[in-house]
Amino acid sequence: MSKIIYKNPGKGLPEFAMILIHGRGASADDIMSLTSALNNNEFLYAAPQAPSNTWYPYSFLSPIENNQPYLDESLDIINNLFTELNNKGIADENIILTGFSQGACLALEYAFRQPGKYGGIAALSGAVISTESIRDRQNFSGTRIFLGCSERDPHIPVERVLITKKIFTDAGADVKKVIYPGSFHGITDEEISELKLLMLKLKKI
Repeated sequence: MSKIIYKNPGKGLPEFAMILIHGRGASADDIMSLTSALNNNEFLYAAPQAPSNTWYPYSFLSPIENNQPYLDESLDIINNLFTELNNKGIADENIILTGFSQGACLALEYAFRQPGKYGGIAALSGAVISTESIRDRQNFSGTRIFLGCSERDPHIPVERVLITKKIFTDAGADVKKVIYPGSFHGITDEEISELKLLMLKLKKI
């Protein structure tokens, strides 16, 4: 069973939650540090830890079978975490799924395979692993998705980010894509602001 780190800065059980998925070679503690910048006590934060700090061994651009069974096992970890949060009384539509780098790819792949209404999805320097169309064009029911990536990211081709936007837009999501100038692979202050905006809009629904 994967280790899950929780942070509940407010009082009592919040109505909202955010799942934070770390990148390759990082840890749940690393991605949980984002919560200080988000500075929102109305959310329960949950960060799963990847076995050996890696969700799957090869690039997300590799054939999917090359990353098995690790990819499916990692997706099961995310699914089990959603179930835990549901059991705490937090519905999927009140959960924001956030990931960075390999964690962003995993988050998008989870949503691709489990389409539905989410509180929001934020993929920071990532893109979806599968590239087929999602059959039901309204499965995401207006879920807000933010995609942020640099124009010359050393790991994430911009073309794959564009494909990701089309796949989820066609499936009924409200997708915002921002391509930042330059060549870098990291989380920007602008992306933190976009995360805060997702949280604010969710609370206003």
